[in-house]
Amino acid sequence: MEKNGALILVTGATGYLGGRLVTKLVAEGHRVRVVVRSPQKLKDVPWANDVDLVEGDLQDRETMRQACEGVETLYYLVHSMGSGKNFDVRESEIAGTVSEAATEACVSRIVYLGGLHPDGVTLSTHMRSRTQVGRILLDSGTPTIAYQAGVVIGSGSASFEMIRHLSDVLPVMPAPKWVLNRIEPIAVRDVIHYLVGALDLPSNLNRTFDLGSREVLTYAEMMNQYAEAAGLPRRRILALPVLTPRLAGHWVNLVTPIPRAMAMPLIESLQHDAIAAEHDIDDYLPLPEGGPTGYRRAVDLALGKMRGGEVETSWAGASQLDAAADPLPSDPQWAGHTVFTDLQTYSSSASPEKLWSVVEGIGGENGWYSWPVGWAARGWMDKLAGGVGLRRGRRDARELLTGEALDFWRVEEIVRGERLRLRAEMKVPGRAWLEFAVLADGSGSAYRQRAVFFPQGLSGRLYWFAVLPFHGFIFKSMARNIAKTAEAMP
Repeated sequence: MEKNGALILVTGATGYLGGRLVTKLVAEGHRVRVVVRSPQKLKDVPWANDVDLVEGDLQDRETMRQACEGVETLYYLVHSMGSGKNFDVRESEIAGTVSEAATEACVSRIVYLGGLHPDGVTLSTHMRSRTQVGRILLDSGTPTIAYQAGVVIGSGSASFEMIRHLSDVLPVMPAPKWVLNRIEPIAVRDVIHYLVGALDLPSNLNRTFDLGSREVLTYAEMMNQYAEAAGLPRRRILALPVLTPRLAGHWVNLVTPIPRAMAMPLIESLQHDAIAAEHDIDDYLPLPEGGPTGYRRAVDLALGKMRGGEVETSWAGASQLDAAADPLPSDPQWAGHTVFTDLQTYSSSASPEKLWSVVEGIGGENGWYSWPVGWAARGWMDKLAGGVGLRRGRRDARELLTGEALDFWRVEEIVRGERLRLRAEMKVPGRAWLEFAVLADGSGSAYRQRAVFFPQGLSGRLYWFAVLPFHGFIFKSMARNIAKTAEAMP
């Protein structure tokens, strides 16, 4: 196995699988390089100081030439699922740029993860795009290992979260007929096993490998096995031929935290059986320790991680390729934008440490400390508009990390003990932030809360003035209740 000397490049390091892969590679002593658009997102990950970081966009040829220099193995773990119209064209363009840079730099191997699909059927746009990306990489001239896996089960995976929330919420579920399709799931730990194992494969291999648990289930059976593991009664699932993928996508968007833009490609990927057609990888790599992880075992492991607050990465933590990521200017009033702000301050007798613990614990099950019905209504409005809604929650009940999702916000910056800034990801006609600051003030502390909104056009201005009366109540009571909660702490 390549150790220390050979340089490994991981694209998609801020994503669900990429983040876990980097953790594993670093733990095993490999030299790792990552490409990210916003290095700030990696500030709080445990391996941040153990990797070589290249800042830039995968679509930029110069960035990729720089990133591929001296690289032995390149992991291609990016996709733009849920990233708007023509995402398939963008994915092909990015794969072409990356593969050309890899070939020019004489990279020895590319490793890619695509999706399981049968031959001879009309694939969804999402699955067709993933297959096309694999073909671009395989035809690039650089030996490529294109793994193909089905539903990935693990704490924080989008597929597992969809199963979990549908099963938790709906004892009787009208569902599309694809719930009776046959699926071969795979545990995230086994996916990482094979991704790392690709470093040991013969250097001249250029082919696909199907991956799976060797256990074939229907989606309905997967939901009921989850219900059993979670201590719930069996779910009654009614397969209806009238529910189209689009209608099912809207349904999943409303019932689960998965936004419509992501739910649609996930559902479309389930339109056909997804079973490994071969297990040729066994001729090259050992099975995962203890053998392939069965579905029920994978569910038990995922639930255990969630209950113990040990979710390493989450689907919600990954930014989409076309997501706006510009940070809040240090002085919004001089940023060249029309800007609206709401500023609230409060003097508290609580210590800065106690006040900060309340601030960092905000959101998720702890809520937003003012008018829960109003926040819930705003979440549902966002869901109806196809947004992320409030139900993404938190990865951890006490700790926040830069770049991770928090309900319909994303942590843009955190200076622990001092400042937390959230960037809005709900559907709004403009760009919005919510910032919290805690300062020592004599024997107590000073609390500062600021909402900032850059409106887009007339609709943005009308939106701000429409919600202004609610802000006057919500933000003021929010500041007061956060301070009071800290003062009541023992």
